Amino acid sequence: MNLNQVTLPVYDMVKAVEFYLSLGFTQIVDTAHYARFECPEGEASFSLSLEDEPGKAVEKGCGAIIYFEHEQLDEWVSELEQAGIVFETSPADQSYLWREAVLFDPSGNKIKLYWAGDNRLNPPWRVDKRVNKNT
Repeated sequence: MNLNQVTLPVYDMVKAVEFYLSLGFTQIVDTAHYARFECPEGEASFSLSLEDEPGKAVEKGCGAIIYFEHEQLDEWVSELEQAGIVFETSPADQSYLWREAVLFDPSGNKIKLYWAGDNRLNPPWRVDKRVNKNT
């Protein structure tokens, strides 16, 4: 099993598409109510879905959080800031061993740009729990 994508609600598709293009993603689907993007590295993608009512869009800081990983996090954030992207927090080391910066898209969806290295899948506290299908 593999995660296909995450879809974020937006209330202004034009602004949302411009925002994600400015972060460096490649748009691969373009309709009035739906947009999909590929990440610059790997095979991950995510999409945007236009909400009928702005009130249905996620309130700033609530709901899903989308994470984008980049090994050169500090340099990437600096480049984005120089391009006019505003961050809620600058890159900082977290207690869970990730370095991350926080920003919000035009619809208020929370975004974390981060680098976790091996700690992304193998933190010191990792457990491996699975359902035993043989019982």
